[in-house]
Amino acid sequence: MKSPIKIKLAVFVFSSIPVAVRRGVLLILSDFIYYLSLKHRLIAIHNLTRSFPEKTLEDILKIAKASYRSFAIMVAEFPGLSGLSKDNIHRWIEVKGLKNYIEACRENKGVLLFSAHFGNWEIGNTALALLTKPLIFMMRRLDNLFLDELTTYLRGRCGNLSLHKQKAMRQSLRLLESGETINILIDQNVSGNEGVFVDFFGRPACATSGLARMGQHTGAAIMPAFTRRLPNGKYLLEIGPKMEIINTGNLDEDVLLNTQKFNKVIEEYVRKYPEQWLWLHQRWKTKPWQVKSRNKK
Repeated sequence: MKSPIKIKLAVFVFSSIPVAVRRGVLLILSDFIYYLSLKHRLIAIHNLTRSFPEKTLEDILKIAKASYRSFAIMVAEFPGLSGLSKDNIHRWIEVKGLKNYIEACRENKGVLLFSAHFGNWEIGNTALALLTKPLIFMMRRLDNLFLDELTTYLRGRCGNLSLHKQKAMRQSLRLLESGETINILIDQNVSGNEGVFVDFFGRPACATSGLARMGQHTGAAIMPAFTRRLPNGKYLLEIGPKMEIINTGNLDEDVLLNTQKFNKVIEEYVRKYPEQWLWLHQRWKTKPWQVKSRNKK
């Protein structure tokens, strides 16, 4: 699909601004948003307090503010993805575990990469496409049409495709059966009819069950892939080995146990680098009692 002129113009304008300037402006803006947006700041602080009861309030506030700044840096760097290539990608990111991914692709059963709104997931996807082959990024359609088209265009510059997750199960299964790779961010809250409740930071969180179901249906390799920011400003994409999937024949129980395994990996990354996760999201919004209440009606 041809991208509108306004999208290409926006990318040209933003990418022509030096990345250091973009980062500086977005960091200042993120500090303003942190203090002005009371609702989301309180959500982030509440989430952090419940997740790290051992930390002091000073530490909690420091992580919350750093989380805002981490997201701001990612947004500032996003337009620059259009200028990345196989020749210059090494200046921005290193990849660990690439062999794991290449071996999984050779099985020709499809690959399911899972990650979170952590570090800079966009540059990780770009690096993987440039160093191996393009992938499909499953996403929720953005409310703002311009931003939706902009992100789709920037991802597509390296060959990656965006797949809107609404009613995408059948298409996803076909893609996996064709040997394609699908990347899914599975760290956000979903409604009770879309997921199962797993333990996440000691609290029940409703997590998407789609990843486990697709893996069990297709036999595709399921692998964690997290892109974290290093102290020197570069990134490290870590691709873990193919995960062992529980398959006892009890589909519902297996989906629950496997989804718990995936979310445990996310929790481990977030615990190590809490400032690189998006804490302002209402991760624990859906409550078990809400689902039970609906089932009784």
